[in-house]
Amino acid sequence: MNTKDLEYFKNKLEKERGLLEEELKSVGRKDTSNGNGWSATSNDRDIDTADENEVADKMEELEDNEGILNQLEKQYKEVVESLKRIENGTYGICEVSGEPIERERLEANPSARTSMKHMQK
Repeated sequence: MNTKDLEYFKNKLEKERGLLEEELKSVGRKDTSNGNGWSATSNDRDIDTADENEVADKMEELEDNEGILNQLEKQYKEVVESLKRIENGTYGICEVSGEPIERERLEANPSARTSMKHMQK
C-alpha cells in the first residue's frame, strides 16, 4: 500500500475514532479503573429512590447502555488497533494469509484485519 493510500485510510480511521468517542460519551464515561475502558451511565442521576418504577426504569436504561457501550467499545478498539497497524507498517495485510487486503474491503471496513477470503476465520 502506498503512502497516499495509508494517509487516506488513516484519516478515515481517525474520523471514525472521533465519532465512536462521541457515541461512547453518550452512553458512558471513561473509567480509568477499567484499564482505559468505559463504564455505562444513565442520563439522569436524580431519581426518587422511593419510586420503584423510576428506579426500575433507570436500571433498564443502564443495562441498555451497557450493551450499546460494549459494542461501541469493541469497534473503538478495532479502530485504535488499525491506527497502530498503520504506524507499524502492517495495515492492509491479511492476518491469515499475509496477502494485501482488497481495497474495496478496506473501504467498507477500514479496520478489517483479513481479506474477504478469510473474513469468516
